[in-house]
Amino acid sequence: MSDRAEQGFTLLEMVCVLAIIAMLAAVLLPFIPRQTSRSRLQAYALEAATLLKADRNAAIRRQIDVATLVDAGTRSIRSGATSAVLRIPDDVRFDTLLPQTCNRRAALSTIDFFANGMSCGGTIALTRFDAGYEVRVNWLTGRIEIVSRNTAIN
Repeated sequence: MSDRAEQGFTLLEMVCVLAIIAMLAAVLLPFIPRQTSRSRLQAYALEAATLLKADRNAAIRRQIDVATLVDAGTRSIRSGATSAVLRIPDDVRFDTLLPQTCNRRAALSTIDFFANGMSCGGTIALTRFDAGYEVRVNWLTGRIEIVSRNTAIN
């Protein structure tokens, strides 16, 4: 019998290496920045449109005016009919184009929906690097649509 060195790795050595990799991952994973992906950006636009549609439907159903608060400072959209709040992450650019007045009164930072379904309109733009979506509320009909850079999603 020849005296030669063992070749390969033992199971114990493999387990130790995997344990070290797992510990490094557990320590370093929280420091990896979580960035908003293109699909997540689209999901934020869909959530914003859903919140606006719910407020419009509540205005029609209850026969009252409903105002959705759009606050670029706190990066949030707050339902006027429910307590629902959508918060936009810091890595997403959050821009709004809202009317200064609505129905002969100051609109402040709101998109208003009337009992007949109409609205004073407004636009919420969410962008991140090369991806961008606009949630548009038609000023006459109150219709809500999501428009990407190239195509519309209804």
